[in-house]
Amino acid sequence: MSTDRDTPPAPPAAGVRLAAGAAEVTVRPDNGCRISSLRIGGTELLRQGDRYGCFPMVPWCGRMDHGQFRNGGELHRMPVNAAPHAIHGTGRNLRWRTARSRATEAAFTYDLSDPAAPWPYPGRVTQLVELAEDGGSLTLTMGVEATADSFPAQAGWHPWFLRNLGEGGADGTLDFAPEWQEERGADHLPTGRRTVPAPGPWDDCFGMPGGVRATLTWPGRLELTVTSRAEWVVVYDEQEAAVCVEPQSGPPNGLNTLPRLVTPIDPLEISTTWSWRTLS
Repeated sequence: MSTDRDTPPAPPAAGVRLAAGAAEVTVRPDNGCRISSLRIGGTELLRQGDRYGCFPMVPWCGRMDHGQFRNGGELHRMPVNAAPHAIHGTGRNLRWRTARSRATEAAFTYDLSDPAAPWPYPGRVTQLVELAEDGGSLTLTMGVEATADSFPAQAGWHPWFLRNLGEGGADGTLDFAPEWQEERGADHLPTGRRTVPAPGPWDDCFGMPGGVRATLTWPGRLELTVTSRAEWVVVYDEQEAAVCVEPQSGPPNGLNTLPRLVTPIDPLEISTTWSWRTLS
């Protein structure tokens, strides 16, 4: 017969926990610095699992055409992990360092020259996670710094919000009003043509030049609004389990089509805020 002495319990997964009001946030710096859990009044809002939660996309977002990009005359190749493309950057695959942690905020970093991250330029990425003192919102801020040569980069987030919060409730609905939709080619990359936004389901990029604003509503339960000063958002809702609303600093394949150069005196910074209110 097994006893506790024979089979000690597994240690809990590493994580940094923030809490305020009715909100609890868990960050996993050991797993790509993703937000692994967001609980409001005990209800989990994020899809669970090592691949899910909400992970940072850095130093590029979405798909990169055949895993290649140019910086001036130099051609660089990234590992193809969504054939035939490279997708979502390298930061989500790394162990980040916890720079500081307090009751309602924590800061994390990793070096772009990390041997586990095949990126050709030295620099540093920082993510700041801040839970409002009243537990009514969460702000994520990411910065990308160059420490030597300049390079193109992007940053953003890929949250997996649960479509259904359980307990017999209705599925959540998404409301947003983009100015345009990026036409998606057969290779899943934007063609460069802007179209009138079409009904979902989506795995598509949208332009919101006044800033991203999208609201998820779970009837009778909760309303959550995603905002960002960023002008681009990808919405992915082709899976039954979750709805993804992804603010990012440029469109997919943007390192090739709309490069934003990071220099030692001009870092890239992006922020998003999730705010919520209960409906019951």
